[in-house]
Amino acid sequence: MQASVSAVFLYMRMGLHLPTPGIVLDETRKEERGIMGPLRILVLAQNANPDSICGPLIGYSQAQALARLHDVTLIIGSSSEEAVRRRQGTLRAVEVIKLGWLDGIYAWSIDKIFKNNYNNQLLQVFVRPFSVVFEWQAWRQMQGRIKGGEFDIVLRLLPVSMISLSPFAFFLRNGPVPFLVGPVNGGLPWLQGFKQAKIQNKWVTRLRNLYSFLPFGRSTYRRAAAIMAGSSHTYAELSEHREKLFFLPENGIESSMCARTLRSRQPGAKLELIFVGSLIPLKACDLALRGAASLLREDLARFTVVGDGPERDRLEHLARSLGVDKAVLFCGWLSHDEAIQQLRSADVLLFPSIRDFGGGVVFEALAHGVVPVVADFGGPGDTVHPGVGCKVSLTNETDVVSQIEEILLSLARDGDRLDQLRHQGVSYAREYLSWDAKAQRITTIMRWVLRQGPKPNLPPPRLLRSERAS
Repeated sequence: MQASVSAVFLYMRMGLHLPTPGIVLDETRKEERGIMGPLRILVLAQNANPDSICGPLIGYSQAQALARLHDVTLIIGSSSEEAVRRRQGTLRAVEVIKLGWLDGIYAWSIDKIFKNNYNNQLLQVFVRPFSVVFEWQAWRQMQGRIKGGEFDIVLRLLPVSMISLSPFAFFLRNGPVPFLVGPVNGGLPWLQGFKQAKIQNKWVTRLRNLYSFLPFGRSTYRRAAAIMAGSSHTYAELSEHREKLFFLPENGIESSMCARTLRSRQPGAKLELIFVGSLIPLKACDLALRGAASLLREDLARFTVVGDGPERDRLEHLARSLGVDKAVLFCGWLSHDEAIQQLRSADVLLFPSIRDFGGGVVFEALAHGVVPVVADFGGPGDTVHPGVGCKVSLTNETDVVSQIEEILLSLARDGDRLDQLRHQGVSYAREYLSWDAKAQRITTIMRWVLRQGPKPNLPPPRLLRSERAS
């Protein structure tokens, strides 16, 4: 194993691709398989884990949803083995890739250095070489079965970051099965005019522009048979591949989470507002608090803040200075179940995050009949539309606060509209945002790639400037 790891790093440093023998498509085997039965999918998701959050949970949940439709073999790293085997569910098989001493370094670093914070930008840089080695070793372990016709297609679900490069795309350049990647996400620009963005690690973002010069940097998307982009911005960045590019949200929810019945807001009752997330500058809880202040002072609303972080003291001071501290409850971190209970008791989710790729809490809010008020940017801006929630334009801080205040006053006065948005949001979550609904759309993409169905129409919610220009 030591020799193989050294070899892959040597190739990477030299800027060379790893060699792999040429492979030809076996059309006879595909015909014998039959064209409309369950597909045999090999899923790459190194960190997929049902006990984790962010990307690892996304990978596990989407793989399980696909397994309810198809025969799915999931390839994971050794750190996820115990959790995935314990909750293997409908997965046909789980294959574990062991990287020897590298596994120990990786697990220690994730826990001790990055504190399991998968949103950390430095972590995204750190995992790049490990992902390449993982896929290289996965190819060595699985290539005989792939060439032997055991799978119809290979799908890489993780990592989510669009600059996580894949050797598999190169290895499968001549078949025998197509390679799909996504949903991938990332690359949101930093907005000007918001102090919340000034103290972040912008230098890390600049490094992403170098990804195309790394080994497998160009082949990952050029060789892929289909690419799924998790946001309108990512779609625009990958627009040169538009003939095989599809929009699919990064996040999802379990269908069982979607509310069957919704609580009714009594006439004259206060508007129950909630924020759920880390109390860090980019989440912009201060804008939510300032936007809600007039309703809180007039006793028209209550505001619950679920989460903790370095901004908490400043936010508590802000609540006192606005004269609304009696109407604001800071809960700190809660268990997921406790956070969901708080969410279910709310009418409106205030989430004006100025740089959010996925916005999983927005999915959960919609599923539970809570109306989201979000920034028209990134993942939340893609997810929310006028039939299920409200969006504010990120112009400047003062204007955003005014927009939030206007929206909340309108919802507080118009209970019928609030109820309509709540019911439509639940239906939207169930039919479009659930893992099962996403698995159905991924299936249509796979059928198209395998020439078993028409090309699905999955454009991004917003056509951004770079995509218009192309």
